[in-house]
Amino acid sequence: MRRILGAMMLAAMAQGAAASEEDILRMQAGGDVGATMDALVEAVEGAGATVFARVDHGAGAAGADMELAPSQLLIFGNPKLGTPPMQANALAGLYLPLKVLIYEDGEGQVWLAYEDPGATLDDLPGIEENAGYIQKMRGALGKLTEKAAGR
Repeated sequence: MRRILGAMMLAAMAQGAAASEEDILRMQAGGDVGATMDALVEAVEGAGATVFARVDHGAGAAGADMELAPSQLLIFGNPKLGTPPMQANALAGLYLPLKVLIYEDGEGQVWLAYEDPGATLDDLPGIEENAGYIQKMRGALGKLTEKAAGR
């Protein structure tokens, strides 16, 4: 019985933090995936944030003898921005650092996409959607992706 209740609690907690498509913000880019990612890396580093990883999903698929349209994920952050939500709730560390996906759709258009940090974090106890750090994350993501998109 305890196992069932525990599993139900875990499922309910996980469901609250699940992303929905309406929480994902997308912006068209002017260049190809690689050039747009290079521009995003430059913008992130220029803003004083740290790039933790650049994941090339397309190269990973090719390494498994599979095809995938160009797609890369950038994982980056700034401890001054990411530490406060983790102080409010350690589980915020499951969703941070920030991530931006750059991908090519079926029509050859390149997009930058990221999940709204308020939607990602506000279901965690102790974190309010309008917390100052959430607003700063939203602003940073907006500025960085606009710069990478060539706007």
